[in-house]
Amino acid sequence: MKKEDLFSDEFLKQFKSGDELNGFLKQLQKRGIEKMLEGELDAHLGYDKSQKSDNPNTRNGFGQKKVRTSFGESQIQVPRDRNASFNPMIVPKRGNMVDGIENVIVSLYAKGMSNSDIEEQIREVYNFEVSTSTISRITEKVTEDIVAWQNRPLEPVYLIVWMDGIVFKVRENSKVINKTIYIAVGL
Repeated sequence: MKKEDLFSDEFLKQFKSGDELNGFLKQLQKRGIEKMLEGELDAHLGYDKSQKSDNPNTRNGFGQKKVRTSFGESQIQVPRDRNASFNPMIVPKRGNMVDGIENVIVSLYAKGMSNSDIEEQIREVYNFEVSTSTISRITEKVTEDIVAWQNRPLEPVYLIVWMDGIVFKVRENSKVINKTIYIAVGL
């Protein structure tokens, strides 16, 4: 069966507004995350839910966790094991965001938005709060990589080089002078 065939036109006609469709997609995402977590626990324990095993580490119910996704906040059930050695990859312990939101935050940061602007954007678009300290922690993860990329050594030869400059009027020593900022892009 193809993915396109899962939802017929008749099924999709039941949604009268975008909010109803988003609510359905939020529930679908919640159930998907929970099933993926159960699959991760199966792989961690080495057997499926209904199978017998000699493994002394067994399933131990569920814990509640509030996660933030691109569809808003959801309360999910995270499966546990007796030894507390299960550390899910999809929603790590002590984490409350699914990767999609972190990617959105990094993308907005890369486009030059400030932490408070990103916080406001997330609140407006996804309808939940993310503190500026959380945004700072997320952007710190990639800042080192960005700085390393910016300071990498240049190649000795480039096939094509585009050069441009922009002139700004700047006050220096109580005089207004022209300063040029040069931009070079190599391919």
